[in-house]
Amino acid sequence: MKKYIFAVALFSLGLFKAAFAVERPPNIIIIMTDDVGYSDIGCYGGEIETPNLDKLASGGVRFTQFYNTARCCPTRASLLTGLYAHQAGIGHMVDGWTTKKGSPAYSGDLSTRAVTIAEALKSANYSTYMTGKWHVTNKTNPSGEADRINWPLQRGFDRFYGTIHGGGSFFDPTTLVRDNTLISPFSDKEYQPREFYYTDAINDHAVRFVNEHKKLSPEKPFSIYMAHTAAHWPMHAKEADIAKYKGRYDGGYDVAREGRLAKMKQLGLLDPRWQV
Repeated sequence: MKKYIFAVALFSLGLFKAAFAVERPPNIIIIMTDDVGYSDIGCYGGEIETPNLDKLASGGVRFTQFYNTARCCPTRASLLTGLYAHQAGIGHMVDGWTTKKGSPAYSGDLSTRAVTIAEALKSANYSTYMTGKWHVTNKTNPSGEADRINWPLQRGFDRFYGTIHGGGSFFDPTTLVRDNTLISPFSDKEYQPREFYYTDAINDHAVRFVNEHKKLSPEKPFSIYMAHTAAHWPMHAKEADIAKYKGRYDGGYDVAREGRLAKMKQLGLLDPRWQV
C-alpha cells in the first residue's frame, strides 16, 4: 500500500527538482511487495518476520495514511506512472472490463500516453532496471514485436528479468522473461541456482544488475524497480519457512489481530485510543 503513495511523491515536481539539484542525482530503489496488508510486515506491527524491510523502514519514513487501488495491476500502473489507474489505462484489470469496451480507461494495457518512471528517469540520464512482476499489459504471449509495445524494455527499462503475467508458480513461473525473450527457469543457462525460487531470483537479478551497472556505467545514476510476487497467490513458500511458523497461528484470527493492534500502538502507528 505504501508503494502507491511513494509513486505519487516521486513524480511530484518538487522532489524531482530537489533530486536533480545536487551534483550527482541519487540512485533510486523501489521495492514492491504484492497484495500485502497494512499490518502484515514487521515494521507495521505484523508477526511475520520481515527483517530486511524492517531495516529499511528504520532508516526512513513509515506512512500512516496512504491509498491504493485495491487490486494488483491498477496499483502498479499508478506506481509506474504517478497517475490514477484509469488515466494509465488500467481502471480494472489487464483483461479489460467487458462493460467498458472501447474506453481508454479500461483498455487493460498501460496507456502509451502515460510516462513511466523509467521513461522519465532515462531522460535524466539514469540507467533503469527492473526485476519481478510487470502485469500492466494483456500481451503476455507475443506473436511479434508489436505485442511487446508495453513490455518493460519498450517502456523505458534498460534491463528486465521477471514475469509479464500476474501470478503463477514460485518454482516454475509462467511468462518468465529475460529482457525481451521468454525463458524457463530450467533452460536458463544464465541462472541455475540449486533450487529455483522466484523471490530469490528477483533479488539475485537485482543485485546482478546493480553490480553490472557499477562496472559498465559507474558515472551514471541508476534506478531499479523490484516488484515481488510475494504474497500474491499461490502461497508458495519454502519448506523451511513454513516450518518456522508452525503453531504460530494456532490461536486463530482474533489473537493475531489483537497482537497486531497492540504492536501498532506501541510503534506509534495508531492512536492508542483506537480499537478494532
